[in-house]
Order: sequence, then C-alpha cells, then structure tokens
Amino acid sequence: MEKDIERHLRTAVKKHGGMALKFVSPGTSGVPDRIVLLPGGRMFFAELKAPGRKPRPLQMKMHGELRQLGFNVLVIDGKEQIDEILTA
Repeated sequence: MEKDIERHLRTAVKKHGGMALKFVSPGTSGVPDRIVLLPGGRMFFAELKAPGRKPRPLQMKMHGELRQLGFNVLVIDGKEQIDEILTA
C-alpha cells in the first residue's frame, strides 16, 4: 500500500511540473522518503506510510531536526492527502 502512495506522489508531482526525488543519505538513518521540488522554488520532504501507520521514533527525531532548520516535512498515508497538498 505504501508503494501505491509513493507511485501516486511521483505521478501527481510530475503532473504539477515538479520532481519527487528519492532521498537516500548514507550514514544517516530516519530521513524522509522523498524530496519534492515544485515550480516556483517550493519544496518539502515527504515521509510515506501505509494508511494508519505512523513514523518510527528515529524518523520522528529526524523530522523534528529538519523542521527546526525551517523545512516542511509531511507525513503522507493516503493518496487524497497528496492531491490536497499539491492544490494548496
């Protein structure tokens, strides 16, 4: 189910003229799944979860650190959330 949400994110972001890049940071655990880059310099990190699932404590810690630096980190567990985010 998480893979379906991730696929929907990639497709929807592309339709909006952006990119949803896989985020891998060797040696750093808990980073979000994707970096979403949208026209106009808009950017956010996306943590993708199966419906009803929550991030692990290590992920929550990393999300907090990124937010303290001023970045948006969104936890997404449904396709409908993606459409709402991209139209906002």
